[in-house]
Amino acid sequence: MKRLVLVFAGVMLVACSKKEPPPEPIRPVLSVEVQSLDEEKLGRFAGSIQARYESNVGFRVPGRIASRNVDVGAQVEKGALLATLDPTEQQNQLRSAQGDLARIQAQFINAQANARRQQELFDRGVGAQAQLDIAQTDLKTTQASLDQAKASVSQAKDQLNYVELHTDHKAIVTAWNAEAGQVVTAGQQVVTLAQPDIKEAVIDLPDTLVDRLPEDVVFQVAAQLAPSITTTAIVREIEPQAQSATRTRRARLTLTETPAGFRLGTAISVTLSSAIKPRIELPLTVLQEVDGKPRIWVIDPQTQTVSPRDVSLISRTDSTVVLANGVKSGERVVSAGVNSLKPGQKVKMDEDSPR
Repeated sequence: MKRLVLVFAGVMLVACSKKEPPPEPIRPVLSVEVQSLDEEKLGRFAGSIQARYESNVGFRVPGRIASRNVDVGAQVEKGALLATLDPTEQQNQLRSAQGDLARIQAQFINAQANARRQQELFDRGVGAQAQLDIAQTDLKTTQASLDQAKASVSQAKDQLNYVELHTDHKAIVTAWNAEAGQVVTAGQQVVTLAQPDIKEAVIDLPDTLVDRLPEDVVFQVAAQLAPSITTTAIVREIEPQAQSATRTRRARLTLTETPAGFRLGTAISVTLSSAIKPRIELPLTVLQEVDGKPRIWVIDPQTQTVSPRDVSLISRTDSTVVLANGVKSGERVVSAGVNSLKPGQKVKMDEDSPR
């Protein structure tokens, strides 16, 4: 009996002397939420809102600019006076033409009287046919000179009217190329007018990107100072040749809608994207190589444990990796410290981990 008691006591002492292993420590980890991508970002470019139709206008006659009546940025209605030339030269030309007209009108009256007189003499039989022919020819010549003088007066009046530069449509003044007091030639560009009704987005695209733009490319346009003001656009035209200095080609985009905040000259940001087959893009740090095979660690939100999962790669860069399968949208994966994890290990997630 005593021996049994001693054996039992020894067993108890041995059992008490064995210590249970400590629990696996909870490891804090950084994590990211998986999101499926269905579009590819092709780039973001700065640009501006411009008028589709612009015109550079100038005076029809040469002269010295006497006044500028509007400033850059002013909105003018059809027929508004933009600028004037010194009219002295045109006024002198008009007075000279009017003087010539008065002289020829007097000559025409004399020619009419002479022709009538010669006709009367000839009808009475006392006038010569030669004299009548000369009088009638002189009348026709003077009539032609009179018509020419009238045309000269009309032209001089037009020249005088041309010293005023008017707009023939509603527009916004976007630039002045001449100042008051400057002498300009006929047809020289003086002011640039933009029609405000139709606006478009203008950006410069790299030549290499233009050549590989997909047909379904989408242009998302946003105001730089108010990113909430957005719209979409489609390509209207792209310059056929790249600029030699920048190797870019100017693209003009037709806006689907024109928000009120898109005024002429508004700085914009244009994002290019294209629809693609859904895929997963994650930071490169989520990837672990085991025997040459890629895998990631997925977090179970219920048990707060991790488990490895094999994945298939589509591509990788210096900072990201694109997966074809192995993980679903909405799951969370460990984004740092994957090489020190064990299957079933408890972790503490940082919910605010950056993507």
